[in-house]
Amino acid sequence: MIIMDKLHIRFNSGPDTGKTLVCPAGVQADSLAGHFCAGEQDMAAIRVNNEILPLTARLEVNALLEPVLLDSPEGVMIYRRSLAFLLAVAAKDLFPGRNLYIGHSLGNGYYYTFAGGKKPEEGEVAALKENMERLVQENHPINFRYAAYEEALEIFKKNNQTATSLILDHRNEARIRINECKNYADLYVEPLVRRTGLLSAFDLQPYAEGFLLRFPGVGRGRIIDPFEDSPKIFSVYNEYKKWGRIVGVRSVGELNARISDRSIRDYIRIAEAFQARKLVEIAEQIYDRRDAIKVILIAGPSSSGKTTSAKRLAIELMVMGIKPVALSLDDYYRGIEKAPRDEKGEPDFECLEALDVPYLNRQLLALLAGEAVTLPVYDFKAGRRREGGGKKISLDRRTMLIVEGIHGLNDALTAEIKREAKFKIYVSALTQLNLDDHNRIPTSDNRLLRRIVRDYQFRSKDAAGTIKMWPNVQRGERKHIFPFQNSADAAFNSALDYELAVLKFYADPLIRAVKPNCPEYAEAARLLSFLDNFAPIPPQYVPGTSILREFIGDSEFKY
Repeated sequence: MIIMDKLHIRFNSGPDTGKTLVCPAGVQADSLAGHFCAGEQDMAAIRVNNEILPLTARLEVNALLEPVLLDSPEGVMIYRRSLAFLLAVAAKDLFPGRNLYIGHSLGNGYYYTFAGGKKPEEGEVAALKENMERLVQENHPINFRYAAYEEALEIFKKNNQTATSLILDHRNEARIRINECKNYADLYVEPLVRRTGLLSAFDLQPYAEGFLLRFPGVGRGRIIDPFEDSPKIFSVYNEYKKWGRIVGVRSVGELNARISDRSIRDYIRIAEAFQARKLVEIAEQIYDRRDAIKVILIAGPSSSGKTTSAKRLAIELMVMGIKPVALSLDDYYRGIEKAPRDEKGEPDFECLEALDVPYLNRQLLALLAGEAVTLPVYDFKAGRRREGGGKKISLDRRTMLIVEGIHGLNDALTAEIKREAKFKIYVSALTQLNLDDHNRIPTSDNRLLRRIVRDYQFRSKDAAGTIKMWPNVQRGERKHIFPFQNSADAAFNSALDYELAVLKFYADPLIRAVKPNCPEYAEAARLLSFLDNFAPIPPQYVPGTSILREFIGDSEFKY
């Protein structure tokens, strides 16, 4: 075996762009930070051959380097995860005998509770914040290293990190990556910033039965914006969190245990039944206002399962004697050639202007006036709308129109329809499942994996193409969808806590096709590392009417 003692390092930014530097093998990445324009205070991590690694990583192969800046999309997520790590360190210092549980996101923040759901006593949140600020001032190193499997298991068991230990029950690497600071260690999920001194922009505030860890929004630098509450979204999350505690599946390790002991099929039935009950409750709300409601608007971010949610809601309404007629906003896209362009000159399919809103409103008004109209059909493969290609529909007094699409909650979409005639439903995959007590699963990761699978199955797009467009999708959601979520009459959680283990079956080989010489490799590597924590679930276990079938195929519904 040939052992390299010298490496050829190239730089992809800064004054040394394009130059090659000869370095000893094992050189630490942060020792080369001076070759970039950005100072170490501005760097969150380092991109090595398109893979994002900690600044303290040691280089073992010839590499192309690029800094990951704190204000980049990747840097923002690293900053947030590093803040969560800092809070865990501070909590262990201050409350060594109490476990802290990370919950869901709420605005630009994460919701936390203590074990047992006991509300923090007066002064405890302020004390936590003060301890975090002290750790920032002391500027402790956050070290990344490998630990032997047995050593890592011993660390997590000793520190009462039961949920983290459960993850290792599914994994069999001889070396486990961990992050350490002071006397606290955590499973490595993705890179963290190098030192606590970089984490000065945050706030803690009491909320409900716990508190919020708040951080800057995307593109806001170090500014913490005023808190904007989302009570409907919080209520949905909270209900699912309580349900997770009741059924005993709050973390990936607990889900893997269900798979190992072969009780997963029962859990799938329970999860599907719980979700179905939520749709029944929404249908009952609509039925109670049946004399006024003419249009049901279903909206949510990309890959939230809006289409299947609409179809299943339609069935519940039919049980109650209402005749629903479905209309998809996707069929009103203007097409690739007529789509607005973003700042990069690429088609922007996420903005409202990508839809032919005047045409939509003409058809809605005609339907409400008792006229019959022929619906259009959008051909995603051809990238254009086919006029007159859909079915002919009309409404009567027992009929309600169901309109689903990402802009359904925006009144600019249906300005001609009176508010009392509309019932708005916000749909999103608000997973309550966490990796462990202090590492959450972003809902955007859940949706991205859904979209990778769906795009390959039904839209002839590979994983690299989906990953490439995802930042634009997220920008569109922040601008065009999330601001309207609080205007909804009801919120529906389309996430199924078992689904990531099923999506792994499909997504893993698709993501592995993204190679290291591809710019999208960094995100692909991150997703693969994330999926490694899940034991797989065979797709045949998924019911034919499940929302998950919208993405993996073989649904009993027609799309």
